[in-house]
Amino acid sequence: MFGLFETGFAGLGGWPSPILMIAIGVVLLYLGIAKKMEPLLLVPIGFGVVLVNLPLGGLMDPGESAGVIYRIFFHGLTWEIIPVFIFLGLGAMQDFGPLIANPKTLLLGAGAQFGVYFAFFSALAIGNLIPGVVTIGVNEAAAIGIIGGADGPTTIYLTNRLAPHFIGATAVAAYTYMALVPIIQPPIIKLLTTKKERAIYMKPQLRNVSRTEKLVFPVIASLIIILLVPKSAPLIGMFMFGNLLVISGVTDRLADTAANAFMNVLTILLGISVGAIMTAENFLKLESLMVFALGVVAFSASTAFGILLAKLMNLVSKEKINPMIGAAGVSAVPMAARVVQRMGQEANPRNFLLMHAMGPNIAGVIGTATAAGIFLGMLG
Repeated sequence: MFGLFETGFAGLGGWPSPILMIAIGVVLLYLGIAKKMEPLLLVPIGFGVVLVNLPLGGLMDPGESAGVIYRIFFHGLTWEIIPVFIFLGLGAMQDFGPLIANPKTLLLGAGAQFGVYFAFFSALAIGNLIPGVVTIGVNEAAAIGIIGGADGPTTIYLTNRLAPHFIGATAVAAYTYMALVPIIQPPIIKLLTTKKERAIYMKPQLRNVSRTEKLVFPVIASLIIILLVPKSAPLIGMFMFGNLLVISGVTDRLADTAANAFMNVLTILLGISVGAIMTAENFLKLESLMVFALGVVAFSASTAFGILLAKLMNLVSKEKINPMIGAAGVSAVPMAARVVQRMGQEANPRNFLLMHAMGPNIAGVIGTATAAGIFLGMLG
């Protein structure tokens, strides 16, 4: 007879509680739908969290009779296919013009990566201070530190290589903080800058970048970065290839597919898989909660270092830059640049900082992928 014990309701009790994780999934859905915080990320992630925590669904069951989402997770994330090809789509969506027009903004993207290493050493210190309570070794610290780049695919790629048992916590932390950029960054920017600094006017018109420059850049950048940091080849290579599809002018169909249809499919598969990792057993434990907390430190530190480097550059630069664009040095494209644009116009209605901020924003993507390659070269 069909009884209550045969349904999923009987599995909702106990600890760790699926009910709490379902509530977290609902909160992510609320942020994505009602608050419109990166809905393309938070809606599939949030619904994935809800689905996987419904008892007896079997969506993440391994083995011969593996659940459908487990198959996506295993072949897409564990085999590192989805994160790498997302970089192809990201490259096809970017215009490197602002970065080429103002090369010094590359330094701001690099400066923001100091937050990655700050979080790395902070995580190591915590692991040494409370041994036996949380297990944070060098590999786990690297996976936590890369969250500071606010780059979900890079975080997943590196964590899968170095600390796969942390992949759920680091992936969700990275994507959550990407979505919360408009909430996290403004207080940090205001803390580290004066109203006068935020009002610094930058001419909206950047120099015209020739098609030849745009064609040469992804090729030269690939050669230099991958020769210096070979382990960055999958991410940097796909990022530059995606951009080359657009700039070449002869592969419009491929560029359009990479930037739109292909990217949308990858985003759906990635989001639902990342959410499905967040079972109560995986997430409601001290290590995972520690990762989530340290992710805030990593992201905040990256934002802060970008701003401070911009202020330092102003001490030696004849043409002043608005230090807020340093906050866009994280990889959250284009969310961080939009935050800078909004705050710039609040401080000075004449300011149009979006294109200036896109330079360090794109540099941040390159910098975070390079940082991941450095970690892999040292630890992988």
